[in-house]
Amino acid sequence: MDKISKMNVVHKLEKRSLLIAINCVCGLSIFFFGYDQGMMGGVNNAPNYLTTMGIGYYDAATVSPVITNTLLQGGIVSIYYLGTLIGCLVGGWFGEKYGRIKTIGLGAGWAVLGATLQCSAQNHVWMIFARLINGWGTGILNAIIPVWATETAEHTSRGQFIAIDGCNYYEAGYSSFVWRFPIAFQIAPLLFLFAICWYFPDSPRWLTKVGREEEARYILGRLRGETGADLGKAEAEFQDIRNVAALERKTATRSSYIHMLFGIGSGKLHTGRRVELVIWLQIMQEWVGIAGVTIYAPTIFRIAGVDHSKAQWVSGLNNIFYMFSTLICVFTLDRIGRRWTLYWGSVMQGIAMFLAGGLSKLGQDATAASDAAKAAGKMAEAASLHSKAAGYGIGAVAMVFLFTFTFGATWLTVPWLYPAEIFPLECRAKGNAWGVVGWSVGNGWLTLLCPVMFAALNEKTYYVFGAANVITLPMVWALYPESNQRTLEEMDLLFAADTPWNWDAERNFALLKEQNPELVQAAARGNSVVDPETGLPQQRRRSTRGPGLDVVNRFDGDESPDEKGVATFKHEVGVEVS
Repeated sequence: MDKISKMNVVHKLEKRSLLIAINCVCGLSIFFFGYDQGMMGGVNNAPNYLTTMGIGYYDAATVSPVITNTLLQGGIVSIYYLGTLIGCLVGGWFGEKYGRIKTIGLGAGWAVLGATLQCSAQNHVWMIFARLINGWGTGILNAIIPVWATETAEHTSRGQFIAIDGCNYYEAGYSSFVWRFPIAFQIAPLLFLFAICWYFPDSPRWLTKVGREEEARYILGRLRGETGADLGKAEAEFQDIRNVAALERKTATRSSYIHMLFGIGSGKLHTGRRVELVIWLQIMQEWVGIAGVTIYAPTIFRIAGVDHSKAQWVSGLNNIFYMFSTLICVFTLDRIGRRWTLYWGSVMQGIAMFLAGGLSKLGQDATAASDAAKAAGKMAEAASLHSKAAGYGIGAVAMVFLFTFTFGATWLTVPWLYPAEIFPLECRAKGNAWGVVGWSVGNGWLTLLCPVMFAALNEKTYYVFGAANVITLPMVWALYPESNQRTLEEMDLLFAADTPWNWDAERNFALLKEQNPELVQAAARGNSVVDPETGLPQQRRRSTRGPGLDVVNRFDGDESPDEKGVATFKHEVGVEVS
């Protein structure tokens, strides 16, 4: 394949080895996604950082940081997410126009600039602008990496392909090195990502969409295999993608961000509904508690009674548990599905947050009683109460560990995977960008409020997070259809129902399977079975290009549709057909 550089790994690797290589690049980028949250958890409590940024000071007597400007502290953290919001919209547009690989290179390069400015910051104004720039690069990467991953993976293992993340740990100290080095550390993997991404193949689906079909077909052949039991698999998938790309191309004028947000002109594609689903899923991902737990972990552990020096160590250990918990999702996500993964995550996380709040309160009360007993000279009683306080504190810390472990196995991955799965090919990168908008809004909103919430509510902040987990249960049950084990091209059919309710979406899908088996067969091979403009079923005819290949065509005015198929579809989704 002369059109693809001879240095590209697609010429050297194929099938599983090529997918693993792509997964490693995605993993490197996803590590960077979560790095900032964990990093700021340590940086926020570094003594030199507090004074340099003018947000507080380090109390030597109590051996703990004192925050004098909680709004500025939260603002420095949250401004990053304004950057990711801008960056993801740029990344979605750039990714649709110039491809997935070039977008990864752009995001990595921009993030290097932001990280360099951050680690050299001399005051809070400098840091705010540096974090804004760094967030922009992160937003670009967030918008495109999940799309590239899902478009190269097979539909039976998309979840496993996304389920990966990173962790970090920092030791306490007093010099500026303590906070500058962790920020600077992210430059190395970003430079590596920028250097190697050019040697990887672009998405065959994007290549097909822009008319570079020869390259797309070659890459698909390398991804799926061309011999033995794999013979014909790549060709079938390529024809399916080609058909869908041709059908969705006519919606290109209606795939702007504004059209997508309000669903203008999308017909039965219901892109507006899909945008709302992914935005709120990402917002709730943050409000279940993870943003507060990772960024303000040392504060949380001090509330539980852990002293400052140990709080930093426990926070780092918690992040390590977080990393290993993602391995659970790798093995379960494609087996139990997206919805059940979110269900059990919300239940365990909610229980953990409510118990963490209750135990922290008991620990604080016992500590206060112990101090009072000590002041009254009742040393035996004071020792007993201190022991109880320590036990409550350990219990609260254990609940935070349980929360983080559960989140890593559940809610960490699904909100990133779902947006990359459910949008049409014509606007998939932009659709995923809307998910990053939700992530940015959720993170920015929460990290700005977290210092204020902890200062005003103390351990009751846990109850807010617990309540958010409870809210997600009916939300996911009622509004989010299952995408597991369904092809990317089947999503148009899944979202064809006119109501937002999951049971209507599944019933509509089941009715199509039962009453129109020919539509199901088309969908199973990746063909779009719903006309994106009229919502009517599409007619199939034999291709003139060769035997065994089917092309899907919509009902045009000069064609005579199958009356039975139209009547059935009318009955299923309530479309009036003249």
